Amino acid sequence: MKRRILYAGFGFLAGVLGLWTAWGLYVDYTTERVQYDRVAHFDGIELRRYPATIAVSTTASSGDEAFRRLFRYISGNNTLGEKVSMTTPVAMEGETIPMTAPVTSSQVPEGVTMSFYLPADYDYEDAPEPLDDLVSLELVGPRNLAVLSFSGWASSGTVDAKEDELLRTLETHGIEPTGEPFFMGYDDPWTPPFMRENEVAVAIS
Repeated sequence: MKRRILYAGFGFLAGVLGLWTAWGLYVDYTTERVQYDRVAHFDGIELRRYPATIAVSTTASSGDEAFRRLFRYISGNNTLGEKVSMTTPVAMEGETIPMTAPVTSSQVPEGVTMSFYLPADYDYEDAPEPLDDLVSLELVGPRNLAVLSFSGWASSGTVDAKEDELLRTLETHGIEPTGEPFFMGYDDPWTPPFMRENEVAVAIS
């Protein structure tokens, strides 16, 4: 009897793990990513060239507050009243990502500046304008990034360590950053830790 209960418990856990994994694969498959060209790869570092992209941005006292504003924008709080699909990655400078992609954010004296990337089929001229005065559209020009990938939960300590590793590796190869390192994540909060895809990046000339 006890053995049957034990087997049933293992079966239940295996089923939950299977559904959890399937959810992570589904989100990854159905979420648009910002495209880039891979230029070079060395010592775990990838050099990428990104095209111009459109971002909707806001500055708030916390990442959660910024996320809520931007989520309202993509949910229809814009001049066209239309829903805007989310994309990846999430990018953040200074602290860990509180929620899901697509986000770019950086730590500034006034708080956290966060941005959602718009899908590639939007042009800057016809992208829906935010109705919230604290939210704005911006065109992020073409840029070159050096990127270091890692998996698992992206705690503040882990992100800091990976950023230091990225900068040390670039220094070893004589590559000078042109900005501050930041975090990029590709998963929603429910993606299993072993499937989570994270990166730290920094702009280079």
